[in-house]
Amino acid sequence: MTVLTPREQAYADEVRKIAVSHLIPLAEKGIEGRVNRPLLAAMGEHGLLRGLFGGSGDQAPTGAAALQLCLLRETLAGVSADAETALALQGLGSYPILQSGNPETVERWMGGVVRGTTVAAFALTEPEAGSDAAALSLRADRDGDGWRLNGEKVWISNAPEADVYTVFARTTLGAGARGVTAFAIAGDTEGLSGEHLELLSPHPIGRLRFDNVRVEPSNLLGEVDDGFRVAMRTLDLFRPSVGAFAVGMAQAAMDATLEHVTTRQVYGGPLAAQQSVGHTLADLATRLQAARLLVYTAARAYDSGASRSDITKSAAMAKLFATEAAQWIVDQCLQLHGARALERGHLLEHLYRDVRAPRIYEGASEVQRSIIARELFKDRETP
Repeated sequence: MTVLTPREQAYADEVRKIAVSHLIPLAEKGIEGRVNRPLLAAMGEHGLLRGLFGGSGDQAPTGAAALQLCLLRETLAGVSADAETALALQGLGSYPILQSGNPETVERWMGGVVRGTTVAAFALTEPEAGSDAAALSLRADRDGDGWRLNGEKVWISNAPEADVYTVFARTTLGAGARGVTAFAIAGDTEGLSGEHLELLSPHPIGRLRFDNVRVEPSNLLGEVDDGFRVAMRTLDLFRPSVGAFAVGMAQAAMDATLEHVTTRQVYGGPLAAQQSVGHTLADLATRLQAARLLVYTAARAYDSGASRSDITKSAAMAKLFATEAAQWIVDQCLQLHGARALERGHLLEHLYRDVRAPRIYEGASEVQRSIIARELFKDRETP
């Protein structure tokens, strides 16, 4: 059995063609750390944003196909990490709306999301509640039939420029994960403010402050106090695709390095003739293929309707292994390029900054190991 079916490979090939022809010039014109709206609009125009949710062409987004999402992210990352990040943040921020919003909320936001004219964001992390998402302290206090939000979010995708935020807030004190509720909140809501954060990775990330922000009952995503389930369903889908992002970056690094070592002359011959170089590349290629297979396996488990435990475990394995492998691959590829790869603007320099963040966001590597261990012991407890 091949890794991809002919239809799946054709989809990846079409995404690559669109990215090379239409997205690279727009990505290169973007400003690091800021939302690139022309780039998002182009992705919408060419149907790539619709592909986040399993749709294509003129199909309306109705759900999610994990393997299609992984192929989309892997392929884009191999062409432009900036384009991939823009697409992924759009999907992460909007999937809870599609998944759990009422029909009016879905209609209000999702059309603009898939056209690339509405920027979405996922607002979960807080200064004291990163990996421990059950410890959220952003308060959502009852105010008539709605709520008032007070508190802070940090390291939030597309903040403070997003048009709509999926926000997770504490509705029941002392209830841990059972007392969190999800809301869709417009970016121009009174009392909502924020600022950009300058990070090592060139992603649009910021801080949000909620000062008595009014939330109407129609903004509710899912059920009251059930927001943790909304978040986890989203992360189960997107975690394998974080691995796909990492695989795409690693592939881009490998492609550039294979070209470099076959043309770079040292000691009277190509760098590739050095046995140590060949062995290094063999190890890199093996880790890359293993990462890719784990990602595809996790995506197929999601799409096939596997048990929640299998989906969670395979997603954690894919994200853990692929992001750790990609960091090592990019680092070794930079080493083989030498000092030239440290120059600002070099592909490897850009990838080196980009590849570090995925080991932290959507659950750090240590969290993924805890998830895998928990599911392993849970399997033993099952009769």
